[in-house]
Amino acid sequence: MASKSVNSNTREGPSFGLGNRVARVLWKVVWFCLCRWTPPPLHRWRSLVLRIFGAEVGAGVHVYASAQIWAPWNLKIGDGSGIGRGAILYSQGRITLGRRVVISQGVHLCAGTHDFEEPGFPLVTKPIVVEDNAWIAAEAFVHPGVTVKEGCVIGARSVVVEDLPEWTVCSGFPARVLRPRKR
Repeated sequence: MASKSVNSNTREGPSFGLGNRVARVLWKVVWFCLCRWTPPPLHRWRSLVLRIFGAEVGAGVHVYASAQIWAPWNLKIGDGSGIGRGAILYSQGRITLGRRVVISQGVHLCAGTHDFEEPGFPLVTKPIVVEDNAWIAAEAFVHPGVTVKEGCVIGARSVVVEDLPEWTVCSGFPARVLRPRKR
């Protein structure tokens, strides 16, 4: 399910309205002032700040201070999940992380793209879903609209362009199934 942005012609103005842009500026200022400098053990504090800005955050979630979250109101994080140092959650569209999901350092989850076939290259958002017990290893990139199924492991620096099956180990550019994973 893809959705177009507020402005379908980015040559005539920004993709998002003024309210969204102001909210994102406020979010960045608050994250920088209240979270970016915090030591690693302050996961509960960072989870609270995410909740205040509309993220759905489960119990025992670990979000590191250097993680970059574009719009927390488009983010859902299940119990026991972790978002590593330097991870980028470009949540122009909805990003949903299940329970006990690991998003390693430097991972980029990108829920927005542009329709290059249309004049003005309108923004198109597509949700990303990472199901329970999945692990996306260091510096992998996940394209808009992808679902990483339960228990799937994505190898470091992989590029995920399509849904990947449950309980498998996947890697590459584009990522492909290498072998099954034990449950």
